[in-house]
Amino acid sequence: MNFLRNLLAAILGTLIALGIVFFMFFIFVSLIGSTEETISIEKNSVLELQWALPIRDYAGDGSSDPFDGLFEKNQGLDEILHAIAVAKNDDDIKGISLNNNYTMAGLAQTQAIRKALEDFRENGKFVYAYGDFYVQKDYYLASVADSVYLNPVGALDFKGLASEVLFFKDLQEKTGVKMEVIRHGKYKSAVEPFLSNEMSEANRRQIKALIGSLWNSMIGDISTGRKINKEDLNTIADTLGGRLPEYAKASGLVDDLLFYDQYEEKLKKALGAGEKEDLNTVLLEDYVIRSNKRSIHTGKDKIAVVFAQGEIIYGEGNREVIGQGILTKAIRKARDNDDVKAIVLRVDSPGGSALSSDIIWREIEMAKEKKPVVVSMGNLAASGGYYIAVGANKIFAEPTTITGSIGVFGTVPNINELATNIGVNAEQVGTNKNSVDYSLFEPMSDSFRGTLQEGIEDIYETFLDRVSRGRGISVAQADSLAQGRVWSGVDAKQNGLIDELGTLDDAIAEAANLADLESYGIRKYPKYKTGLDKLMEDLGGAAVKVKQNVLAEEMGTEAYTILKQVKSAMQQKGIQARMPFVLNIK
Repeated sequence: MNFLRNLLAAILGTLIALGIVFFMFFIFVSLIGSTEETISIEKNSVLELQWALPIRDYAGDGSSDPFDGLFEKNQGLDEILHAIAVAKNDDDIKGISLNNNYTMAGLAQTQAIRKALEDFRENGKFVYAYGDFYVQKDYYLASVADSVYLNPVGALDFKGLASEVLFFKDLQEKTGVKMEVIRHGKYKSAVEPFLSNEMSEANRRQIKALIGSLWNSMIGDISTGRKINKEDLNTIADTLGGRLPEYAKASGLVDDLLFYDQYEEKLKKALGAGEKEDLNTVLLEDYVIRSNKRSIHTGKDKIAVVFAQGEIIYGEGNREVIGQGILTKAIRKARDNDDVKAIVLRVDSPGGSALSSDIIWREIEMAKEKKPVVVSMGNLAASGGYYIAVGANKIFAEPTTITGSIGVFGTVPNINELATNIGVNAEQVGTNKNSVDYSLFEPMSDSFRGTLQEGIEDIYETFLDRVSRGRGISVAQADSLAQGRVWSGVDAKQNGLIDELGTLDDAIAEAANLADLESYGIRKYPKYKTGLDKLMEDLGGAAVKVKQNVLAEEMGTEAYTILKQVKSAMQQKGIQARMPFVLNIK
């Protein structure tokens, strides 16, 4: 009896405690909301762009959800670009200050922000940039500014692009844990790190061509912004002509070397403010509250923007990964909504499950029968990411988008050598000839490898057929651009894998043109789970995340990155249409 009484008391106490926690939490959220409502923006202000959070194409519409992003926050590129566009015509905002030392965004996302800032300047407003130090991507962004300033004891990294690929053949031999791989495509080198200790010539050629194209796009923009010709920029990179602050100034990469208080005086002068007047600034996170209430596009007719971001997995998916579940539902909603006259699919993905990619491709095909579908490619639209895009009426990519990679592969983990070394022997019993097709503890049989190779070839041919039909070329032409080769947006335009170089806004404008719309509003998909649902999931997985963070801290970033790559490869299920390598550009 005492046990039951104590148990009931414990349960009741827990429920009361949870109730108090949630009550206090709602009060806290209400206070945050009331604080946001009181945010005011002074006239003659500078919008300060800083982002300490990772930037994703679409962080989800959390404007009405106080729980959204409570534990894992991301900054949405869509919100950043919209805020800059609103600020362009906001009489209270006279200029923008770029004050950021490390942008956690992809190159194409950075390029999109840069273009938005170029557009902002067209209204006669200024953009200034300041950095304690500049890594190459941050400098690329800062170079759009009217004036670029560097801390006198800071640093500027400007040396050209390089890529590093990790190889695991020796690791497999030492541990006895290996990956059995089957592939199609001489450039399909996602599996190369498990087969060799060094880079193949085919892979070396494609990476060199890719980063060369990306670098040319970057220095082309920097040349325009800083009025330094591309040859001189390459000479500066080759000689590390910006490695010291005084060198950076002498070479023209920056305008002056200033401490931050001196930079603030420059901003005041640009605003026409007196020395004793306060500098009026507004942070991006605060300005977004205003900009989200102001629409650039309005109208009863809508263009749906469907965001597909992350690896492609078989399953439901969420805001971190693409699953056929959540994405096909979003496409159907856009297709069946009579107010939606056209669809723009925004893709940022290295690919993944070939099956899921084909399911999403089919959904695009059905949507295209009812209304125009235009694709906008972000940082990556490679392999499966290209697969889901290829059926659209028109494809746009940024010059720095990484795309193509038309090819497939399969990986199967095997621990036969490890099992033998530690004295484990597995015996199988089956009812039919092929009922025991593969065991983790036995070497892969020729018959099983043949069956898997047959599946790889079948999906590769299907992929080529989708490309052939979507791009209006022969299967042979598609194959000549395939073999797993990756391309920059510039090269993809030249070889016909995409139609136009342009931003998401350019893709939206083309969708409006195809639908004969003069005025329209924007509707974004998919609608992710509410922050409260995410909160409950996060509470359940909190211990796992803590362990991951501790492991990363103890192992160090590089070692933990290797572990994650190996783990990712061993968790891949089914035949993969995936980016041919983990591209670590430095």
